[in-house]
Amino acid sequence: MSTEKTKLYYRQKILLALLQSFGGKLSNIDLQKYLFLFTQICQKDKSYEFVPYRFGCFSFQSYVDRRRLTEFGYLNSKDSWELDDDTDHIATLKNGEAEKLSLFTKKYNSIRGNDLVRAVYKQFPYYAIRSEIANDLLNDDELTRVRAATPAQTEPCLFTIGYEGTSFENYLNRLLRNNVSLLCDVRKNPISRKYGFSQKVLSETLEKLGIKYIHIPDLGIVSDKRKTLKSQSDYNKLFNEYDKTTLMENGAALSDVYKLLIDYNRIAITCFEAEVCMCHRGQIAKALEKLPEWKFEIQHI
Repeated sequence: MSTEKTKLYYRQKILLALLQSFGGKLSNIDLQKYLFLFTQICQKDKSYEFVPYRFGCFSFQSYVDRRRLTEFGYLNSKDSWELDDDTDHIATLKNGEAEKLSLFTKKYNSIRGNDLVRAVYKQFPYYAIRSEIANDLLNDDELTRVRAATPAQTEPCLFTIGYEGTSFENYLNRLLRNNVSLLCDVRKNPISRKYGFSQKVLSETLEKLGIKYIHIPDLGIVSDKRKTLKSQSDYNKLFNEYDKTTLMENGAALSDVYKLLIDYNRIAITCFEAEVCMCHRGQIAKALEKLPEWKFEIQHI
C-alpha cells in the first residue's frame, strides 16, 4: 500500500486519477488511448507526450511511471494497469482538472477496445502511421489521411539534435517527423540519468521505430572538459580546441558520417545540449560542410 510520505509527480497523479475515473482497471491499449485523449483535449500543459507506435499513440514515460507506482504500492502489477489502494486520486488534482476528468470520462467511458483506437486514429492520424492494426480498423478514406500524415521527405539532409530539456517522446517525434533513417550518437560516453537517452534504451527504441542507431565515440568530447563551462566564450574555446585536435585527428570518422549520409539519405547527429552553439555536434556539421564534395542541407532540429 502507498504511504502519505510517498511524493508523486503531478503527471503520476493524473495517471492514477484517470485510472480511478475509469473504474480502477484498464487494458494497456485502453489506458494509452484515454491518457492520450485526456492530455490532448483537456490539458494545455500536457502531462504526457506520445509517439506513433505498434498500436497507435504510446507514452514510454507512462510505463516508467507504472513501474515506480507499482513499487510505491499504488498499482498491483508491473504488467497491468490496476489500482491497488483506496486513495482518492481525483481529489489530488488541481486547476479544475478533476472537473475536466469527470466530463471526459462521461464522454468516453462507453468507448473501449477497437472503437476507442479507431476514434483516436480518425482524430489524430499521425499517431496511426506505424500502427499494426490500422488496416483492420479504418476505411479507405481514413487510411488515406494516415498516409497523408506519414512523413515522406526523401531529399538528403543532415540534422543535428540535442535532448537537453526535452522528453524522450518529443525527441523521438522530431526524428520521426523529419523522416530520419539513422541516428549518429557522437557522445564519448552514451549514458544519461534521463530515461531513454542511454545507449541501450535509445538504440533499442529507435530500432522499434524503424530508425537505425550508430555510436561514433571518436567524435566525442570527454565529460571532464564540459564541467567548467559557464559562458558561450567558454564553449567557443573548447570547440576551438576540439576543431584542432579531435576533428583533425579523426578525419576517418568524419568521412564515415559523410558515407552514412550517402547511404541513408537523412541522418541525424545527436548529443546532449539543446542549443547547437553549445554543442560539439555543431562543429561536426561545420566540418562536414567544408568537405569539397559536400552539397547537402543541414538542419538543427
